[in-house]
Amino acid sequence: MRKIILFALCSAISASAFAQADITEKELKEHLWTLASPKMKGRFPGTAENKKVVEYLTKQFKKSGIAPYQGSYLQEFTAKIRVKKGVTDTPYAKTQNVIGYIEGNDPQLKNEFIVIGAHYDHLGMGGASSKKPDTTAIHYGADDNASGTAALLEIAEKLAANKANLKRSILIIAFGAEEQGLLGSKYFTEHPLVPLSQIKLMINMDMVGRMNSEKHLYMGGAATFDGGMELMKSLGPEIGINPIVNAYDVGGSDHVSFYKKNIPVLGFHTGGHPQYHTPEDDRKLINIAGEKLVCDYIYKALVTVANRSGAILFVPEKKN
Repeated sequence: MRKIILFALCSAISASAFAQADITEKELKEHLWTLASPKMKGRFPGTAENKKVVEYLTKQFKKSGIAPYQGSYLQEFTAKIRVKKGVTDTPYAKTQNVIGYIEGNDPQLKNEFIVIGAHYDHLGMGGASSKKPDTTAIHYGADDNASGTAALLEIAEKLAANKANLKRSILIIAFGAEEQGLLGSKYFTEHPLVPLSQIKLMINMDMVGRMNSEKHLYMGGAATFDGGMELMKSLGPEIGINPIVNAYDVGGSDHVSFYKKNIPVLGFHTGGHPQYHTPEDDRKLINIAGEKLVCDYIYKALVTVANRSGAILFVPEKKN
């Protein structure tokens, strides 16, 4: 009887550990529901709600066993806030990038880094960047970009659980003030925690929560590193999605800051929609099952590149 109880206990512990190590729809939804909740009031830089989000992200990093880099999870900076046309006052807000670190295991390759990131901020009650600039209401930013932030947390949790299998090191970055002009990623690339030459790929997720019925996942930058196009196309059937793989077409989110520093990038999204930058970008519209597929695909791509034995080389776009 004692052996049976012990076996059952061990099985339960094993199952629990496996669940924590996997990407689940349940946890994605929990993160999304928290980040895009009314109490977060649109996650505007410098607000008490922005601080709550930063605390939530830090807590999740700690819970997943993700270490801070050089002793702190936070990279503080000051963001210049966009204002409506004709407004002469220029407000500034103190905000943060939230950064976690997973050390690789190869004696040489652990000194190279893959960055995976997503911005956590949004528009607060609206303002200059809203598609309804005269409407004062919570802009929940469920797809933009609670979806990317939730994906970041789930992928990071799985990476941490499988860190023994990683050759290169990983930096997990939740960027602040993206909606004010990519300010968090710009600040990081101007004040990097590691030499930029050691960052071999930056993966960014911005609006990954609205996968369509054709299971399309759009990406730009696949040709910015050698073998990228072939890799990203090959992973689609394995995961069960239809990736739309663009060679460059880098776009306008935080990965652009890295691309401008001649670092290979992959920028992911599931497409635009009428609720973009309006109060109607609500968490109830998120395709949770689709977002899990996005996470599975990006996790597989990241691990494949992180464990590549050869060099990861930047390939600039050839323009006529």
